[in-house]
Amino acid sequence: MQSTFPRLLLEHARQRPDAPAMREKEYGIWQTTSWRAMAELVEAIACGLHQAGLRRGEHLVVIGANRPRLYAAMMAAQALGAIPVPLYQDAVAGECVYPINNAEVRFAVVEDQEQVDKMLEIREQCPQLGHVFYDDPRGLRNYDQPGLASLDTLVAGGQAFTREHPGFFREEIDKARPDDVAAMFFTSGTTGNPKGVVHTHHTLIDRATVGSRFDKLTERDEVLAYLPPAWIGQNIFSYAQWLVTGYVVNCPESGATVSIDMKEVGPTYYFAPPRVFEGLLTSVMIRMEDAGTVKRKMFHAFMNVARRVGPAMMDGKPVRLLDRIVYGIGNLLVYGPLRNSLGLSRVRVAYTAGEAIGPDLFTFYRSIGINLKQLYGSTETAVFVCLQPDHEARADTVGVPCEGVEIRLSDSGEILVKSPGLLKEYYKNPQATEEVLGADGWYHTSDAGFIDKDGHLKIIDRVKDVGRIRGGAHDGAMFAPKYVENKLKFFSHIKEAVAFGDGREKVCVMINIDFEAVGNWAERRNLPYAGYTDLAQKPEVYELIKDCVEKVNADLSRDELLAGSQISRFLVLHKELDADDGELTRTNKVRRGFIGEKYAVLVDALYGGKDEQFIETQVKFEDGRTGSVSATLKIMDAKTYLPIKAAA
Repeated sequence: MQSTFPRLLLEHARQRPDAPAMREKEYGIWQTTSWRAMAELVEAIACGLHQAGLRRGEHLVVIGANRPRLYAAMMAAQALGAIPVPLYQDAVAGECVYPINNAEVRFAVVEDQEQVDKMLEIREQCPQLGHVFYDDPRGLRNYDQPGLASLDTLVAGGQAFTREHPGFFREEIDKARPDDVAAMFFTSGTTGNPKGVVHTHHTLIDRATVGSRFDKLTERDEVLAYLPPAWIGQNIFSYAQWLVTGYVVNCPESGATVSIDMKEVGPTYYFAPPRVFEGLLTSVMIRMEDAGTVKRKMFHAFMNVARRVGPAMMDGKPVRLLDRIVYGIGNLLVYGPLRNSLGLSRVRVAYTAGEAIGPDLFTFYRSIGINLKQLYGSTETAVFVCLQPDHEARADTVGVPCEGVEIRLSDSGEILVKSPGLLKEYYKNPQATEEVLGADGWYHTSDAGFIDKDGHLKIIDRVKDVGRIRGGAHDGAMFAPKYVENKLKFFSHIKEAVAFGDGREKVCVMINIDFEAVGNWAERRNLPYAGYTDLAQKPEVYELIKDCVEKVNADLSRDELLAGSQISRFLVLHKELDADDGELTRTNKVRRGFIGEKYAVLVDALYGGKDEQFIETQVKFEDGRTGSVSATLKIMDAKTYLPIKAAA
């Protein structure tokens, strides 16, 4: 489709002006914006920004949650030939300095007082940031700063300009070409500064169109936009595909109301990273453990049936008539109410990506009738590289190459991609661009993997993270830390894990417990605790986690390539890993190198054979204050197993 985002907007406004484009929940009531109203809003903001001095080729940062007026601001910038740059709304002020200065940003459109405060805080470091417009005026009445104004003021000025220059907006849109830059997304920056990934209208629209065609999306579909718009996955689902298909995007009132809003909206097309699906399942299991005996027994009995025949039914395979009847009863009594309770009763297609999803978790959702699938992609590929067809969804692969994509493997096992959705460049970083985008047009993903006999892609780990065990019984064996970490995170009691082992004689792991899941487990056993740090160091909790670790080891022992990656020793950290403390990226990816340096004393203790180690760690609170958390952490050995072949 050779078009631009503003042209797609005008086309929807012309063809179906009164159809709903977006809904936003405000004060408990859903407010609907039609396509006509959205086009008028975009025109007003674009004209207002033009009057304020925004020019073609400039960048405009947008910071906030999913809000119709923030999406309109992105499109208004595109209508003027400017480039929107969404930033993470939960980033601290200092994290915004580099992208704003790197892109020489003079204009910001932000959601509320929290984001305004960040922009004002960094103004000395970003002297070119002259204009900040805010959507929500609450708490900002007495702010008197140069260049600070409400979006309402900008819209009013734009409307006045439109009356005087009625043809300006469409003339500006007509100047744009599909190969013009449409948006820039900053990578999460697991090592060093984030990189600005530059995408054109063509790359984003092409991939959005391919994904929509693959899953037969139409204007009748409904989406809930609740993940950060700065993450390209949310941007594709709630912006690019929204404008390609014309479906309705629903914006929740706040992060706290997402589960309630899900039930009210009943999305038909849904995306969530594995941690969200894990959280939903954990809440279900916690509620079931607290239910009455009869209800609990009925739930487990029907779930056994679902696990046995549900995935086969979802895949269109033949199932015995008796099993179909029992499953139908289960659907009436358990699966249907469960899907409704999760807000997934209308979901036709659900996707997960970003991290590997546990086989049990994957099977659970498919067994209760939710068409959960995996996809593979990245910021640099405009998301869609591999997708799972409806009847070929598997937990251990990420699907087959989608339309227009070619995949091959380098000699080192790195996945190389050729696609119409590849980035144009890394902004102001030709060296990094050259490293990932060869002259032959192949993008180097930095992921290691292989294609199985069915043509499905299987991811092992990041190429740079795949290492070798040195010394000991497994000398020379492959070590894939992310693969090990993901296997641990498949257990509901483990929230995060960081594995070490490259160049060492054995694998050791630091673990974060899932406070809600383990807390509920402890309460059912009358085990008292005084917070996360106390609970994490309970001997009973260590035994619980040890059981998870040893199950992972037993599983790894059956893997010919990765049997040497079994975990010898582990500890449970005294605090949760946090993006504000630099331990995770804003997309919740582990910064393994940083953690290894920050917790070097713990790494030394794990490999030094110690049984415990004292540590004191500085932490940053949500309000910006700093404090410290200290504890003496226990270190435990785990049972490892002979590789199956060796045992045989």
